[in-house]
Amino acid sequence: MGARARPANGSIERCAECEKEFSVSQYTIAATGSGFLCHPCAKKLGNDPFKKPTAPRKRMKAADKRNIVHFEKPRFPTLVSICINIISTHIDDIEAFGDIGTLNMDAISKAISRKRSLNSENVHLFYGSGNTSLTLYDATKLSPTALMTLGHLNPNLTTLHLNFCGLISDEVMNSWCSSLPNLVHLQLLGPFLVRVPAWIAFFESHSQLQSFLITQSPRFDLECLQSLIRTSAKTLTRLGLREVGLLSDDFLGSIGLLSGQLSYLDISEPSQSCSNEAVNTLLGAVGSTLTHLNLSGHIELTDDVLQYGILPNITSLQHLTLSNLPLLTDNGVALFFSQWPNPPLTAVTLSRNPHLSTNSLVELLNHSGEGLRSLDVNGWKDVSATALANIATQARDLGKIDLGWCREVDDFIMKSILDNCKNRLTEVKVWGCNKVQGKWVTSGTKTKAKIFGIERAHTSII
Repeated sequence: MGARARPANGSIERCAECEKEFSVSQYTIAATGSGFLCHPCAKKLGNDPFKKPTAPRKRMKAADKRNIVHFEKPRFPTLVSICINIISTHIDDIEAFGDIGTLNMDAISKAISRKRSLNSENVHLFYGSGNTSLTLYDATKLSPTALMTLGHLNPNLTTLHLNFCGLISDEVMNSWCSSLPNLVHLQLLGPFLVRVPAWIAFFESHSQLQSFLITQSPRFDLECLQSLIRTSAKTLTRLGLREVGLLSDDFLGSIGLLSGQLSYLDISEPSQSCSNEAVNTLLGAVGSTLTHLNLSGHIELTDDVLQYGILPNITSLQHLTLSNLPLLTDNGVALFFSQWPNPPLTAVTLSRNPHLSTNSLVELLNHSGEGLRSLDVNGWKDVSATALANIATQARDLGKIDLGWCREVDDFIMKSILDNCKNRLTEVKVWGCNKVQGKWVTSGTKTKAKIFGIERAHTSII
């Protein structure tokens, strides 16, 4: 037997549940068996006739669950920046630009490199026989022939800085031996292909090098270093061997021959860590003149390097970088800063050291707070809110600060830093700081600093 047809609205029916008469409306619901239910009975049975149907909840995409907001107050672009953007966009038509001058060449080079637009055809924009300094931030697309041409068209260079220069070959280095006779400062990122004989030939042809900084050069060995030091022993003041795979304790013995003249030393991120003893001996030889030191990534170094290497030998340092040294302890670093007679540092990077915490930060600020321009304590997960709050009062001249993964950083600490360090502050990083939401914006705090890493921010800067 088929179900009974629904009665017309306004007709009188008897409720199948309570047997009371009621007036049928558009909201009347049929009973489970037969008949219809009055509104009170329908609601009592869990079928509210007046309840509006809810739309099905959309499942949040994984990409939307983590909404990272960068706070940067929008500003009108300057005329210079507009011109630079036009040049970088139309870099392949460089012949139409004519003479654009040299004033903003570095900014143009950066803009072009960001777009990976620099190639063998348009790189001539940066060449000139009168150039004494040349920086190319992305030489990925420059062929060996183009790199040799660089030397021929810039014969008076004294400073050369190339990033991502993986196509530099032995042939290129041999060409530079004669085409760049005045070169005294060389900085290369990624010269993977250069072999030992080419390095040695270059050093022998440039016996007055003052600065030699390379990153990611797996074929640079002890023989190369010895050749460099032998030929430029009286002039070399800045040495960088970052991510050099063959770096070992034997290297440090040779570097020690630069005693009394080395001001910049970067031997960070080796394939295998050097020992405490070798590093302490090296710092005993060259430490008295160092202003920049980077020992990051030597994972076997302990507090002994602080107490017996840096503390007694280095007294004029300005920049200290000791990242990823997992054996450093909180008490050891705190004791070091409390005893070190060095003047206040201007830049300190102690990131990725999981055991450093409150004591280290307190003594670091007591020692260098008034002079700090850059501070990186990324990964200090257990540092207290009280110690973090002291940054705002003891390091008012900070320009850049990285507080990533410091769990106690919150909006109150951020507001205090932004208010007290506003004169110089340009960049703040708070990746992994889950208590930071950006609410200081609604409280009226204004800043020119760029703030990176705020998750699920509730406010935005207009």
